[in-house]
Amino acid sequence: MNKTTTTAKIQSDGNVVEVLEDGSERRFAQTPMRPMTAAEIEAAAMADPDARPMAEDELRKARRIPRIKTLRRALCLTQEEFAARYHVPLGTLRDWEQGRTEPDQPARAYLTVIARDPDGVRRALQQSPF
Repeated sequence: MNKTTTTAKIQSDGNVVEVLEDGSERRFAQTPMRPMTAAEIEAAAMADPDARPMAEDELRKARRIPRIKTLRRALCLTQEEFAARYHVPLGTLRDWEQGRTEPDQPARAYLTVIARDPDGVRRALQQSPF
């Protein structure tokens, strides 16, 4: 079997591009690699017990992972490290992650900024006079 490796990356505008050997980038074709009809997609999903769509009652019962926890894990930080680095009270962070409370609008905006530029936020907080 012939195997090839394709290196890809997501650009800041959300487009996925192939990274060529010389370092240049080329956009992927807009057509799917293996086009499937909607019926084929549904049949394939139903045939795979790990990928089958959830029923409405299953969706309602599903445990949701708060985005803040996903963000913290993506940054490879413990709760204590995240709280200290971004000046978020540890108890507040734990409440958000455990679903006891949700971030208010200003906190959601702050978390969005952290997600977009975590190092920039860290540097700004280190220079802050507050």
